[in-house]
Amino acid sequence: MAQLIKLYEENPNPKQVQKVVDILKNGGLVIYPTDTVYGLGCDITNNRALERIAKIKGIKLAKANFSFICKDLSNLSDYVKQIDNSTFKLLKRTLPGPYTFILPGSNNLPTVFKKKKTVGIRVPDNQICNSIVSELGNPIVSTSIYDEDEIIEYTTDPELIFEKWEKQVDLVIDGGYGGNIPSTIVDLTSSEPVLIREGKGDVSIL
Repeated sequence: MAQLIKLYEENPNPKQVQKVVDILKNGGLVIYPTDTVYGLGCDITNNRALERIAKIKGIKLAKANFSFICKDLSNLSDYVKQIDNSTFKLLKRTLPGPYTFILPGSNNLPTVFKKKKTVGIRVPDNQICNSIVSELGNPIVSTSIYDEDEIIEYTTDPELIFEKWEKQVDLVIDGGYGGNIPSTIVDLTSSEPVLIREGKGDVSIL
């Protein structure tokens, strides 16, 4: 059975953050708030946890399009090939923020993602998930949690999320009500940015 813990974005409790990190390091799955919708995530270095998420989503891990949640752009080069100046400027201008950028993957990707040519990078503007990623020391592999009710595509109430997911994950973070508009997805693998999905992020600044 999962635990439900409360964290406040203005000042996430370091002891509670450490508890989340310990669960992630032990292969646990965590549902946490971002600057858009709640996400389901695990430690990028833990294959067992990655397999669990793929199984929940009903997809093969090698084919999964998960996002990498990073604390900032400093560890981007670990997972992404060399990017040009204009791409870097765009990332600096928009992150942290509600965007997912698809970039060419590097040779340093975890083994399970080696065959993937691209990766989706997120740096959410949310102090809770940024504190967790900072303390963990590497990105969280993440996917959004959908609601089966088509009217609300994404679940926003942490207590309802907990009721629905408590048997499938190890921890749910109550960071207050989440949004129901996902991130804007932009493909940066060719010469010009290509909008894949318009979400919360303003497309006029791309």
